[in-house]
Amino acid sequence: MEATAQEVDAAVRAAHAARDSLTDRTVRAAFLRTAAERLEAAKEHLVEVADAETALGPVRLTGELARTCYQLRAFADIVDEGAFLDVVINHPDDTATPPVPDLRRYKIPLGVVAVYSASNFPFAFSVPGGDTASALAAGCPVVVKSHPDHPALSELVAKILRTAAAEHGIPAGVLGLVHGFEAGVELIKHPLVAAAGFTGSVRGGRALFDAAAARPVPIPFHGELGSLNPVVVTEAAAAERAEAIGTGLAGSMTLGVGQFCVKPGLVLVPAGGAGDQLLKSLTDAVSDTEAGVLLDHRMRDNFVAGVAERLSLEGVDAPVTPGAGGEHTVSAGFLTVPASKLAEEGAYDLLLEECFGPVTVVARYEDETEVKDVLSRLPGNLTATVQLSSQEAAGEGRGADLLAELTPLAGRVLVNGWPTGVAVAAAQHHGGPYPATTSTSTSVGGTAIERWLRPVVYQGAPEALLPPELHDDNPLGLPRRINGHLER
Repeated sequence: MEATAQEVDAAVRAAHAARDSLTDRTVRAAFLRTAAERLEAAKEHLVEVADAETALGPVRLTGELARTCYQLRAFADIVDEGAFLDVVINHPDDTATPPVPDLRRYKIPLGVVAVYSASNFPFAFSVPGGDTASALAAGCPVVVKSHPDHPALSELVAKILRTAAAEHGIPAGVLGLVHGFEAGVELIKHPLVAAAGFTGSVRGGRALFDAAAARPVPIPFHGELGSLNPVVVTEAAAAERAEAIGTGLAGSMTLGVGQFCVKPGLVLVPAGGAGDQLLKSLTDAVSDTEAGVLLDHRMRDNFVAGVAERLSLEGVDAPVTPGAGGEHTVSAGFLTVPASKLAEEGAYDLLLEECFGPVTVVARYEDETEVKDVLSRLPGNLTATVQLSSQEAAGEGRGADLLAELTPLAGRVLVNGWPTGVAVAAAQHHGGPYPATTSTSTSVGGTAIERWLRPVVYQGAPEALLPPELHDDNPLGLPRRINGHLER
């Protein structure tokens, strides 16, 4: 089933040849909506196949498929609106200093996009997921490198998307699919691939990122690699609602057997007093969590080994020990450590690295200085969360300062919430400083389309030669900015 170099080349060339079929925005939008309809029509079979390969469960998978279909339709709406083209026109102005010539700017698709599927979201971050949907919406054909944890589902979904494409006269090559590690390497090196999207490990993502940069012509590589997703609980918040915070944390860190990229992996909690109450609530809630199946045995082995390595550090305790729950399952748990041990470089740096699975590290701090010291050592993250008291949330105390301290660390900063659950919305940002992502873009939400576009400006070009998007009479009815004024 592993694709050869020749098969990868054929898939990329077929995608490249299909570019003109996506030129018409009306056709693109209709294709995306039809794809959503065909996926919904095959829901029962798709969920059955996905569950057989991933063991994520019908409820979770049904919800994820619904999210994926919603996402396809959301990008269709974006294509219809046309604001993503970012049309800007400046008419000649000889009175300006220096004089302004006739300038007309908009965005065009980059070309073939390579998409690398994730293991933990077989729909939403795989063949029909956000990278694919946003790339097609931008007018870019796609070649997907499937994830080895769900190859049968990948083939089935690709066939459905190609059927949807055919209904609008779009060739099947608009969506290529290849399998295998070497195929993924060949894909990123192919000279006709213009950009790439990746969701996965730091190690795998960094290798592909480096390969993309080392090409004779480097290409944009938008990778989501890993995230610790820190949480800070203030003393006042713990005193006000210790039980609720402990229960909420347990639900977030064990959701999906801890296999979400936004799982809270490090939590700063006050030592003693209300912090002890919070830990008791967390202990009770995590202890009631049933063991679950991870996506594959490699992940299970890494989880068990990672927990054991962390527990071997002096001063690290496990009020609820995570680890092997059975022959194929793992049990949830959490570790505790004095925050002072994380404030300096050394063996405890391991606790500042993501451990994929149902575990979190609770660092007990004595004062605000320890909180600052730990935060100053954290790498980039997808999310950062602060749990505040009602008074702090109203502007009293350190709430604003903590928000300011967390902002440089993450792409999404939460107050009195939990990071698991990433809404598909126009204002969403799912990205963050490295190693959370390799770029400043988002892989969720409407602005994800921007990754696959580049601006071009025409100077002094007669209107008869210009694309209709840049004509003065605006025949396509696009939102645009004319001589500095926004037009709708």
